[in-house]
Amino acid sequence: MVIVRKIASIILTMWLIVTVTFIIMHSIPGDPFSNDSKVLSEEQLNHMKAKFHLDQPILNQYFIYLKNIAMLDLGPSIQSESRDVNTIIGEGIGASALLGIQSIIIALIGGIILGTIAAIYKHRFLDFLALFIAIIGISVPSFILAPLLIKYFGVEWQLLPIANFDTWWHSILPSLALAVGPLVIITRYVRSNMIEVLNSNYIRTAIAKGLPMSYILTQHVLRNTLLPVITFLGPLFPSVVTGTFVIEKVFSIPGIGKYFVESIFNRDYPVIMGTTIFYSFILLLTLLLVDVCYRVIDPRISLRSGERYE
Repeated sequence: MVIVRKIASIILTMWLIVTVTFIIMHSIPGDPFSNDSKVLSEEQLNHMKAKFHLDQPILNQYFIYLKNIAMLDLGPSIQSESRDVNTIIGEGIGASALLGIQSIIIALIGGIILGTIAAIYKHRFLDFLALFIAIIGISVPSFILAPLLIKYFGVEWQLLPIANFDTWWHSILPSLALAVGPLVIITRYVRSNMIEVLNSNYIRTAIAKGLPMSYILTQHVLRNTLLPVITFLGPLFPSVVTGTFVIEKVFSIPGIGKYFVESIFNRDYPVIMGTTIFYSFILLLTLLLVDVCYRVIDPRISLRSGERYE
């Protein structure tokens, strides 16, 4: 019953997002057909407006768009006559999802390892080393890190390919560039929360009973430490999976981010609205999965309110 209510909330939120996006797009001054590269006659301009229902009252356009969305049809692209928005997203989601999933895996594994080492060896050399790496990682933005990775790993050392996006090897460097920021934040989350958990009474009791530290870490400490990490991964996941504009631009990756940026410059309203709606749906779905993961990791947490039952 709670899941049903959350799904109903997602549907309502999606309707609000569609409505607000539609209003914003139609409030922007200008015309998607007023492109310097195209000189349209009056007859051609009227034909194009009729094709995309732009000659109808705004309310009629809104209901037509809602009907198409309900049928999972994001509409045709204005600038790319041979493809619709569904096709554009379908072509770009593969590359973006590959980079996003790989970067999250790298960030999650690396962040948990560094955070655990920093917490266990608090105020010692390994702790300071992990914090130093975290500070460097969070201080260097992705648009600087990406060219550095290309320069050293691709050009000077020639360890990884950097041109095109043909094989899995081409995805390693952009995945690393995407993973550094989340890895640093996860490291800090894990360290601070693990220190707090390690100082709790039940962990002291487990240590006093002579339980192996490896068992305590895996069965008790990490289980409670991962909850804030999952909270962070919720909104992070859709952003990296649906494309990061800078990384895709630097590495010339044909992902959703590339199409989204091009659609803004071309005033391709259906592509802008379609990618926004797609991103919003992935975000809401991920937040629902985060709530479910809370319940799986700690059954004491209520799926309804997020509160913990003792």
